[in-house]
Amino acid sequence: MRFKNLSQLKRPQIFEKTLGSLPQKLAMTSYAGHKAFKICELVAAIFQESYEWYGFTLAEKARPELVVDIGLPRNDLNLSDYATLGGDTIAAYQETLPHDLIINGWIHSHGALHYKSFSNTDADNHRTVLNFVAAGTRRPLAKRQIAIQDLQLLVKDSFTDEDLRRGSVALITDAPITEARILETIYGSFCYCVVVGDGGWHNQEIHYREKGILSGYTKVGSRAADLLFIDTDKTFTRVDIDLLTKEVEEKIRPNLNPPLETMERM
Repeated sequence: MRFKNLSQLKRPQIFEKTLGSLPQKLAMTSYAGHKAFKICELVAAIFQESYEWYGFTLAEKARPELVVDIGLPRNDLNLSDYATLGGDTIAAYQETLPHDLIINGWIHSHGALHYKSFSNTDADNHRTVLNFVAAGTRRPLAKRQIAIQDLQLLVKDSFTDEDLRRGSVALITDAPITEARILETIYGSFCYCVVVGDGGWHNQEIHYREKGILSGYTKVGSRAADLLFIDTDKTFTRVDIDLLTKEVEEKIRPNLNPPLETMERM
């Protein structure tokens, strides 16, 4: 068969069946939202100045896409314009949580800064958190066919070493077959990333990872996301504020004389 031009050549259709999806909006209970902004207020009131702080967005294992609480770990360092965290910090805090709660992202404050976007340091933190939470937020997204050239279909106890030398992949069965397709599961994970500031502003992204269980296919990406507040029976009370005040006093550690090389934004 002769082709007039290469545009007539088409790749064979690869079978794919969608099984699920990842969140497109960041859903958070009103309780968690009130708590996040109250931390900003308390930091400024207790320490007489706004500092960046960081914490974690928490979800129930059975429903990882909904933020139900804000977890405040002991911060390593709090500056007026800098926040960073490491994998050890995340793992240590996860160990303190009840068995039914997981970390599904992170949240931090830009305090009194007018910078309402994510910085380069924030991007590093996104990757760190996504690497940690991926197992807890993972779900099957699709079954996708793996394109294999020279697939060898062999029968158990009826092939030779020479048969094994042929082809790029061999499928050994207990009965003769003439055609086979190999499907792998594509798993997807997500991580929520939220920045808040004095005055009640906020910005948020969702970071994604897709990975093929057999092929090693990996895709990462992110998108800006709307923040959707969900009202529940749990409200932020005076008792909650008193407990949170003690947490802020214990876990926020202002550094009034940071070295210049740690400054994130000038």
